Amino acid sequence: MDEIRRKRAVITIPTYNEKENIGELIQEILGLPDVGYDLSILVVDDNSPDGTAGIVSRIAETDSRVRILLRTKRRGRGAAGIDGFKAALASQPDLVVEMDGDLSHQPRFIPALLDATDRFDIVLGSRFVHGGRDTDRNFIRKLITYLVRRFVRSLFRLSVEDVSSGFRCFKREVLEKTDLDDLISVGPAVVLEILYKTSILGFAIGEVPITFVDRKKGKTKLSFLTLVETLVMVLKFKRQYPSPSRAKAA
Repeated sequence: MDEIRRKRAVITIPTYNEKENIGELIQEILGLPDVGYDLSILVVDDNSPDGTAGIVSRIAETDSRVRILLRTKRRGRGAAGIDGFKAALASQPDLVVEMDGDLSHQPRFIPALLDATDRFDIVLGSRFVHGGRDTDRNFIRKLITYLVRRFVRSLFRLSVEDVSSGFRCFKREVLEKTDLDDLISVGPAVVLEILYKTSILGFAIGEVPITFVDRKKGKTKLSFLTLVETLVMVLKFKRQYPSPSRAKAA
C-alpha cells in the first residue's frame, strides 16, 4: 500500500536587513510542535547588505526544510512577495503562509492559520477581531493603521477587519488562480492588492486573532513616503480591477 502523503505548507518570509531577527524566527518556526503539516521555510531576501542571506544559507546547509531565494533585481516588498509565492508554488504545497521577518508575526499563531483553512480559502492573522491585539506601537502608528484600514475597507467594500495584515495563509489554488504576473504593486501595497483581487475572484476570506508585537531589533521599513506610495497604488489597482461583491469573512 502506498504511504499516505503528509500535507505540506511552505512559510515564505520576504526580508531586507533582518540579520538580528531571522535566525531566531526560523528556529521558532522549526520548533513548533506537529501542526499536521510538513513545514518548510523559504526566505526571500532582497540582497540585504547586512548579511541576512548568509545567516539563512548557513542554517539551510544543515536543515533541508530551509531555503533561501536571493533577489538582486526588481527589488521591493511586493516583487519579493510575488517571487516567493511563485517559488513556493513550484513545490506544489497544500498551503502557503506569508509572514514578516522581524518577529512581529509570532510563529505560535501559525497552527491557527493552518487549521482555519478547513473553513476558508485565505486566512488572515488579525489584530482587530475578538482576541486579537496590536501591542507596543506608538499612538501615531496606530492612528495611521486605523485610518488606512477604514479607508481601504470602505473603498474595496471588504468586510474583513485587518485588511493590511501581512500574516496570512493561502490554499495553493488561490495563488494559482490569482495570476501573480498581473499584479502591479512593487512595494507593501501588494498585501492589499492580493486581498482585493482574491476577493473579486470569490474566495472565502477568514480571520483568526493574533497578537502583533512591534519589532524589538532592527529598523522599520515603514515611512511617511511609503504610506503615500501605498495609498497611490491602492487607487491605481482599484481602477484596474472590477468592483467585487462583498468579500466573505469570518
